[in-house]
Amino acid sequence: MTKIMTDTTIDSPLTQAETLFQDPLTAGIPLCVDLDGTLVKSDTLLDSVIVLTRQHPEALLKFPKWLGGGKAAFKKNITSTVQLDVVHLPYNRHLLQYLEQQRATGREIYLATGADATLAQRVADHLGLFSGVLASDGTMNLIGKNKLAAFQQRFGSKFCYIGNAHPDVPLLSNCHQPMVANPHRSLSSALRSAKITPSMTFTDQASSLKAWLKAIRLHQWAKNTLIFLPLILAHTRSAALFLGAAIAFLSFGLCASATYIVNDLLDLEADRKHISKRRRPFAAGDLSPLAGAVVIFLFLLTSLVLAIALPHIVAGMSPHDALKYPYKFLEWMGVYLVSTLAYSLYLKRRVLLDVIVLSGLYTVRILAGSAATGVLVSTWLGAFSIFFFLSLAFVKRFAELENLIQRNASPSNGRGYRTTDIEQLRSFGTASAYASVVVLTLYISNLADSAHLYSHTTRLWLLVPILLLWLSRLWLLASRGDLHEDPVVYAITDRRSLALGVLVLVVVLLAL
Repeated sequence: MTKIMTDTTIDSPLTQAETLFQDPLTAGIPLCVDLDGTLVKSDTLLDSVIVLTRQHPEALLKFPKWLGGGKAAFKKNITSTVQLDVVHLPYNRHLLQYLEQQRATGREIYLATGADATLAQRVADHLGLFSGVLASDGTMNLIGKNKLAAFQQRFGSKFCYIGNAHPDVPLLSNCHQPMVANPHRSLSSALRSAKITPSMTFTDQASSLKAWLKAIRLHQWAKNTLIFLPLILAHTRSAALFLGAAIAFLSFGLCASATYIVNDLLDLEADRKHISKRRRPFAAGDLSPLAGAVVIFLFLLTSLVLAIALPHIVAGMSPHDALKYPYKFLEWMGVYLVSTLAYSLYLKRRVLLDVIVLSGLYTVRILAGSAATGVLVSTWLGAFSIFFFLSLAFVKRFAELENLIQRNASPSNGRGYRTTDIEQLRSFGTASAYASVVVLTLYISNLADSAHLYSHTTRLWLLVPILLLWLSRLWLLASRGDLHEDPVVYAITDRRSLALGVLVLVVVLLAL
């Protein structure tokens, strides 16, 4: 008898026709399914450790003792300390649909995992697909040969198995109709060496390149262009200082991306409950937290090296432009790093304090740019940035609440804001927006005697209606619920915003 399903990759939902038949060769043979990386795209142990770090950081001190008892005991201790949200785990959709089809035919399905039995049972209870659960019990770690022995004791030689990693090789080598889900390269290589061809492959994973580009939030690097602002506003034309600003931009970008990954890891469970943030690579299970930790270390190390090298490169290129305070940029980047980590760990859950910190991080970028180039920041630029970016921080929170109201949902991210706060946030944000316009008008009115900067200062008054238009439109769209929750994404993707940006550049050039 030949197999009906061979070398099949499930890249789209099963069709109705596919859900109506069962391979006669495997009818009546129990189907065993791995959990981590297979049924669930992430590793539930790592997910639990991240949740523990967020909820019970003091428990990290117990890790040496727990690890001393063996991996099975470690898993049991973690599982007994925190309860992972099994409802919003990133399940492999195509595999889940296949299991539902198999269950509908009356086939016995078992969840067989190295995860602790308590967690495995909660997953099984939630899905309602399994006839039983085989898992680690605090004493025996049910992976590899241990799992194979448990299968043979319970099923003899008649069982099918779906796995994803190299420890699954013994099971896939001794089962009927081996299947894989999002297989690791090491597993695929081992199966090829053993001349084993999986009968089905359940793929539900984004490409690594796209996932990493999304994780480091490359588009957010647009914020770091503020580093160039002091240099540009001072009309400095030094190539060495522009190179210094460029190095600072790269250093700051790497540091910021590392903190974004830290934030995503700490917000793993909260993001999975969010309508759009659940698609973030770590929340969706497309990237491993371990890989994220490695990238955080490499990015921060590279950022540090660049920050230390910056003043030496500037001085080497132009001794005349050597920085008076060579490591001031490094200090400001340290302020940014500490503030961002404090924000991710605690401050983002403090009402109003969170927006103050967010707006301050924009101003820190300007001050870092000043430190990297030795160009002082004027009090006018400092005052403008405080009010302008405070408005952007408020509109971000306002948009989040407005979108919740439109979906008839309640805040669940623990930030402390209520939907009833929306009108107060609107007043705070719009007041800050127009305060920044007032600061701009005062700055322009004080430029009358600054012919060394602008030859036609009166033309700069055209910036006022442009800024009023952009800020007013931003808040109008937010009030309608049409604004992306991140105003930076809006600014760099909205055609009208980009057109107004070009217009600002034209006005400044005409005023020179």
